[in-house]
Amino acid sequence: MLDKKTNTYLFSPEQIAEQVAENGCAKANTKVLRLLILGILAGAFIAFASEGSNAAIYNIPWAGVGKALAGALFSTGLMLVIVAGGELFTGNTLMVVALAQKRIGWGGLLKNWVTVYTGNFIGAVLIAWFIFMSGQLDFSSGLLGGFTIKMATYKISMGFSKAFFMGIMCNWLVSLAVWMAYGTKDMTGRLLAIFFPIWLFITSGFEHSVANMYYIPAGIMAKSNPVWVEQAISLGASAQKIDSLNWFSFLTNNLIPVTLGNILGGVVFTGMAYWLAYLYKKD
Repeated sequence: MLDKKTNTYLFSPEQIAEQVAENGCAKANTKVLRLLILGILAGAFIAFASEGSNAAIYNIPWAGVGKALAGALFSTGLMLVIVAGGELFTGNTLMVVALAQKRIGWGGLLKNWVTVYTGNFIGAVLIAWFIFMSGQLDFSSGLLGGFTIKMATYKISMGFSKAFFMGIMCNWLVSLAVWMAYGTKDMTGRLLAIFFPIWLFITSGFEHSVANMYYIPAGIMAKSNPVWVEQAISLGASAQKIDSLNWFSFLTNNLIPVTLGNILGGVVFTGMAYWLAYLYKKD
C-alpha cells in the first residue's frame, strides 16, 4: 500500500532498521516450540531450493550459466521463508540490532539462534533423505546423484579459511535480502527485494550454512549407491575425496567455518553497520 506521508511503497533505511529491531524483539520472545517448527519449515524450504537448483543444472557444462540458473531458482527458498513463514538462522543474525538497542538480552538471542539452527538442520536433512529415497538422484542414469556427490566433496575440501570467507560474503547478501524485504509494503516488491541478492550470492558461489545442510548430507547419502559414485568420478570427483565425505568432515570442514562466516557477515556487515548508521546515538 502507498505510504501517504512519504508517497512511496517503501520504508526508508532508518525505518527498516527500526522494524528490524522490533522484529528481533518479537523473535527473542517467541516460544521454543514455535521457533523449532518454523525452523524446520525454513530448513525444508531452503533444501527444496537447493535440490531444485541441482536438478536444473547437473548436466549443464558451462559453469557460469549453471550458477546463474541455480541462483534464479534458489531465491524461491527465501521467498517461502519470508512470505509463507519460517525462521531462518542466517536471516536471524539481524537480531543483533535489537540486542544493540538493548531491547533483548543475550539469552533471548541465543535461545532463538540455537533453536532455529537445530530446526533448520532437521528440515534440511529431512528433505535430503526424502530426495535420496524418492529416486530423483537416478536422473540421467544417476548423473544427478553423481553431481550431488561431487558438489558435496567440493564443499568439504575447500579448507577452513575459504569456507569462512565464503560464508561471510554469503550472509552479507542474504541478510541484505531479508533487510530489503522488511522495507517493502507489497508482495511484488518483497519478492524482487529477495530475488536479486540471492541470485547474486548463488551465482558467486558463496557458502550458506543452511543450504549446506542439504547439499552435503545429500551427498553423504548418495555415496552409498555405487552407480552414483561412478558418475561422480566421471564428473571429476576423486575416489579419495569421496571416501572422506562423511558426517565428521561435513561438520568440521564446512558447517562450522561457514556458520561462523555467516554469523559475521549478517551481524557485522549488515546488522551492526546499519545500527551504527541509523540507530546509534551518542549520549
